[in-house]
Amino acid sequence: MKIVFLDAYTVDRSDMAQIKALGDYASYDRTAENEIVERCAGADVVITNKVPLRATTLEQLAAMHVKLICIAATGMNNIDLPAAERLGIAVRNTAGYSTASVAELTFAGVLGLLKQIIYFDEFVKSGAYTHYGRLFDFTRPTYELAGKRWGVIGLGAIGRRVADIARAFGCEVSYFSTSGANSNPEYAQKPLAELLMESDIVSVHAPLSERTHNLIDYHELSLMKPTAVIANVARGGIVNEEGLMRALNDGLLAGAALDVYSHEPMTADNPLNRVRDKYRLLLTPHSAWSTVEAMQTLVDTIAENIRKFFGENK
Repeated sequence: MKIVFLDAYTVDRSDMAQIKALGDYASYDRTAENEIVERCAGADVVITNKVPLRATTLEQLAAMHVKLICIAATGMNNIDLPAAERLGIAVRNTAGYSTASVAELTFAGVLGLLKQIIYFDEFVKSGAYTHYGRLFDFTRPTYELAGKRWGVIGLGAIGRRVADIARAFGCEVSYFSTSGANSNPEYAQKPLAELLMESDIVSVHAPLSERTHNLIDYHELSLMKPTAVIANVARGGIVNEEGLMRALNDGLLAGAALDVYSHEPMTADNPLNRVRDKYRLLLTPHSAWSTVEAMQTLVDTIAENIRKFFGENK
C-alpha cells in the first residue's frame, strides 16, 4: 500500500508510526494544486488537511486507482464529495479528536477577557506595577464566571462539552441550534435573538454553511449586553468581522475572543486590526484544535480509518 500525505506540516511533530506501519509512506510539508497528481502517482491512500481536491483532480486520482482519501480534520469542505462518490473514491474524516482541546481554548479566551489577563500581564512585566505606588490596580474591572448566563451557539460535541464545563463553573447555560436538529433536555433551547440578549457569554461552535454565514453581524451584536463577551472557535465566516469591529468600537459588548477568521492566515486589511482597545479583543491563530494530544489522536484516527477501510474491502 502506498500512502501520501499532501500537507504533513498540519500535524506538526506528531508520531506517524501507526501510519508508516501500514505501507509505503511519503509526506510533503505542503503541496500546491498543480503538484497533487504527480505526488499521488501510484498511491492507494491520499491524506490531506487543507489541500483542496476538486472534481478535475479527483478524476485524475481515480484514473490512477486512488481508493481512499483521509481528511486530517473534521471539516470536509475541501473535498468535492459528490465527485468523489461518483468516481468511487471513499472519503473519511476524523471527528471528535479535538473536542477537549477546542473547549479548553474557549474557556482560555473567555477567562482571558473576563480577568483581563493580557492587560495585567503587561502591567506587571512592563514595570508599571513596580512603580505604581499602590497594591491593587482597578483600572480595568474583572468578572467571575459563576452566576453568569452562557449561551452556546451550536450544540454539537464541542458545544456540549463547553456547556457542561460552563455549568461546572456555575453558569446558567442555554443554547441555539443552528441546524434545528439538536435537542438536549439538560439545557434550555432558545431563539438566537433571545439567547444573545440574555447571555453574559456567548460561544460559537457551529459549522460554516449557508445558514450560518454571517449569522452574527452588527445587528445581532447590538442585542448583547454591553458587559457581555463573545468567543468564536468554530469558523471565521460565522461572526462578521466588520460588524464585530464596529460593535467593539461602539461599546456594544465588552470583548471578543477569536481563533478563526474569514481569510486564514488573517489578512493585513482585516477589520479586526481597527479595534481601538486591544484589550477587548483576544486573538489566536486557529490553534484551538492543535494541542499535542489532539494532533496525536488525529493521526492515530487516520491510521485506524485506513486499517478499517482496507479490512472491510479485502
